Amino acid sequence: MPGASSIPVLDFGGLLLVSIQGELPDDAAVSLQEDITDAVVRTGSRGVIIDISSLDMVDSFLARVLAEIAASSRLLAARTVLVGMRPAVAITLVELGLSLPGMDTARTITDAAADFGVTIADTVQEERNTT
Repeated sequence: MPGASSIPVLDFGGLLLVSIQGELPDDAAVSLQEDITDAVVRTGSRGVIIDISSLDMVDSFLARVLAEIAASSRLLAARTVLVGMRPAVAITLVELGLSLPGMDTARTITDAAADFGVTIADTVQEERNTT
């Protein structure tokens, strides 16, 4: 059922942005997968950016769900980019032998957007430069 995950899936004109702000129970992860897939179809987005910078850990279930989101999105002609992975999360995924097939990574949302040819301006910096 769309919307059940309670994590907003924001549409930025051809890109979807999802920010996971805390630990995600298994049922909410599955709901998020459905929400993202539905949003890709509904909006015709060409990309999905998932921000996990607030997560201290990614367990095997969430890693599998993220990989499934990437696979589903790819089948719907959208690329998925994971951003904000903490070093400890990367180390844990490698130690557990988990990979995220079909999913690209970037350091920041700005970097991920640039991969899609979209520039996100730093309005604070722009304001400083004009004053």
